[in-house]
Order: sequence, then C-alpha cells, then structure tokens
Amino acid sequence: MSTKTKTKTKTKAKTHRSTAKRFTLTANGKVKYKKQGLRHILTKKASKRKRKLRRSGLISPAEHKRIRRLLPYG
Repeated sequence: MSTKTKTKTKTKAKTHRSTAKRFTLTANGKVKYKKQGLRHILTKKASKRKRKLRRSGLISPAEHKRIRRLLPYG
C-alpha cells in the first residue's frame, strides 16, 4: 500500500482571450482600448470625428477592476 499524498496546488488563473485581444495595459497599469465606430459607413462622419476615433481610449476607473480580473497576467 502506497503512502504517497497528493499535494494540492492552486490552479492557475486563465486569461480571458477575447479581452486580451481588445485591451492592452499601459506601463502605469491603466487599461487602453481602440475606439469603436471606424470600420464602415465613414462618409457621413465628419473628419474631426474620425480623427478623434483614431486615438486610443482609456477605460474608466469604474470598469478597471472588472477588466483587470479578466487579464490576471497583464
């Protein structure tokens, strides 16, 4: 009869893959994303609006905790 015991290890947290594709983390720990609305039907949108959509946005502090939970190793 064997007296080996299994050691219980903590399971690894998995990264949510779709979140990893949509968001990136900055050096200061903020969450960055690409703004929506720049894929099609661009003729009716003003140049100023399209120019501002090219810039990346930062997630609000209210959503920050939820996104960070989905990206444990980010």
